[in-house]
Amino acid sequence: MKLGILGGGQLARMMALAAHPLGISCTVLDPGAEPCAGAVADVIRGEYDDLRSLYELAQASDVITYEFENVPVECARWLAERLPVFPPPGALEVSQDRIVEKNFFEKLGIPTPAFADVLTRAEFDRSLRGIGLPAVLKTRRFGYDGKGQCVIRTAEQIEAAWAQLGGRPLILEGFVPFDRELSLIAVRNRTGECRFYPLVENEHRDGMLYKSLAPAANTGEELTERACDFAERVLTELNYVGVLAIEWFQDGPRLIANEMAPRVHNSGHWTIEGAACSQFENHVRAVCGLPLGSTSAVGHSGLFNLIGHRPDFDSILERSGTHLHWYGKEPKPRRKVGHVTIAATSADERDHLAAELLLRHDFAIR
Repeated sequence: MKLGILGGGQLARMMALAAHPLGISCTVLDPGAEPCAGAVADVIRGEYDDLRSLYELAQASDVITYEFENVPVECARWLAERLPVFPPPGALEVSQDRIVEKNFFEKLGIPTPAFADVLTRAEFDRSLRGIGLPAVLKTRRFGYDGKGQCVIRTAEQIEAAWAQLGGRPLILEGFVPFDRELSLIAVRNRTGECRFYPLVENEHRDGMLYKSLAPAANTGEELTERACDFAERVLTELNYVGVLAIEWFQDGPRLIANEMAPRVHNSGHWTIEGAACSQFENHVRAVCGLPLGSTSAVGHSGLFNLIGHRPDFDSILERSGTHLHWYGKEPKPRRKVGHVTIAATSADERDHLAAELLLRHDFAIR
């Protein structure tokens, strides 16, 4: 079978690596000269809205998927008229616009922060009065890794936030005083079977994912069941096929949806070493019509992102239970260039290994 992937970054690279043992070859479409997935997959260089490039990808594929949610919906629909595209283009449409996404969650009975659509300064001021401070002003589209958003904690910060983001479609969200950030990675196949990985606890720094711990501690059966129920509502409503990630704020017993990603997700990278079947393999299995693998955790895992710099590989690899994934990308400020996974038999062992690793290596975002 031949799998086409829109996007040639590290997520496509890890998908292709997972596909190879299954006898599935991958071709990526990417506008870059040397996408990092090109080391393990065939590459078509072209823009995502170039019909000749899309046609070439369609000719080289039996099924199409994508590695990021900013693929133009029209292009995904054009491909879907010619061959299967999973997840469906409707999932892209929901996830690309934060107002559409929040309304979608509300329709399904999934809790969200208070929010308001903001197009003008008058709407901004009115929404601030209704939602109150602190609040978060975000662009409706194309925001990721902390980009396109401002936290407004005091009245003195209002003008600066509007000066930075005003003049485009925005969303104002109430700030959630959460206990911690969690995410759930789910997968659904073509027949509607759903499986769920354990909840993951995440730590963000400067808007970027810094660390994930899996399974998250002290989640309890009730919280896990609620997260899975909410995710299954999304999967079913969209007739979804593939891996889906939903990021949550936990406020005591409550789960409040932050956002969803219709793709494999950074907070699920630990599954390569830490789960019976990784998120990447399960995504490939789902979109290619193969049986799903087990989503059970194997021990306890920790993940650190490598952002903006190349570490000393020896200092990482010499530690037992530590696994390095280097994406083959040139380090640049705020660019994800790799990750490190710690795999252990217990949470205490994982935390001990992490502490030892941090003594030797600085995982600060650069």
